[in-house]
Amino acid sequence: MSLSKIPVSVLIPAKNEEANLPACLASLERAEEIFVVDSHSSDKSIEISQNYGAKVVQFDFNGHWPKKKNWSLENLPFQNEWILIVDCDERITAELWEEIAQAIQNPEYDGYYLNRRVFFLGKWIRHGGKYPDWNLRLFKHKKGRYENLNTEDIPNTGDNEVHEHVVLEGKVGYLKHDMIHEDFRDLYHWLARHNRYSNWEARVYLNLLTNQSDNDTIGASLFGDAVQRKRFLKKIWVRLPFKPFLRFVLFYMIQRGFLDGRAGYIYARLLSQYEYQIGVKLYELRHCGGKLNTKSAPVTTSPSLPQVVKQTVI
Repeated sequence: MSLSKIPVSVLIPAKNEEANLPACLASLERAEEIFVVDSHSSDKSIEISQNYGAKVVQFDFNGHWPKKKNWSLENLPFQNEWILIVDCDERITAELWEEIAQAIQNPEYDGYYLNRRVFFLGKWIRHGGKYPDWNLRLFKHKKGRYENLNTEDIPNTGDNEVHEHVVLEGKVGYLKHDMIHEDFRDLYHWLARHNRYSNWEARVYLNLLTNQSDNDTIGASLFGDAVQRKRFLKKIWVRLPFKPFLRFVLFYMIQRGFLDGRAGYIYARLLSQYEYQIGVKLYELRHCGGKLNTKSAPVTTSPSLPQVVKQTVI
């Protein structure tokens, strides 16, 4: 007997995710509506999404704000007030669905943080600061938008928000049950993804070092919520020396990543490498104008252009 649907619309940003989509979509059968916002995948992502009953929308990014998730929040015809944002390598458990069904009935809250269990090489990375990992993913779609960290002009970062957080009008709660984060692709894709992320992080580091305004962001506060505290600590972190070494020590030793065995050690080494990539790309931004083997040039911000995006519902 099929379970009753829950009045929640799901938003899944996707591109060439045929390895992850089946498990992701199968975990979303309780949702009343599912949108897969695709970027012209060349694999079977569209076919898989349609087979699971999802509505597929194509997004064309013109290189300027907004990116995929914010554009979707502004333009998709959601039939429900509540929206759940799920990445292709994430899954919603049956216990979490039952909690969501109850949570959206509470008029006191306009959004909820979900905690993620990150799996790597088949192992739950429970230590190293990876758990808890709170993300504001369930909220009333008219009240939440992703912050703009002024990174959209950086090339090779993709058309989707990277680590931006949702700015929400209203009261936010925390759900008890975890969502699952597990990428079924290989390490090549992990490295390729973090190569893109390091471009984004380098610009975020530069913005923090130049004291760019926190307007239209979640803000940074030592006495705020878990995400605001993390942003506050990041402002200190970007000014520290030897960050690749410190990243390994922090993850593997201080935050006890060694308790996750070989997977924890490999993850710590990769995060150290990732921090080094961010550092050299930050150097490239500051001293080479963002281009290798060029004379030093000041970093400029591209002028704001009107957004022209085509929407195709398949």
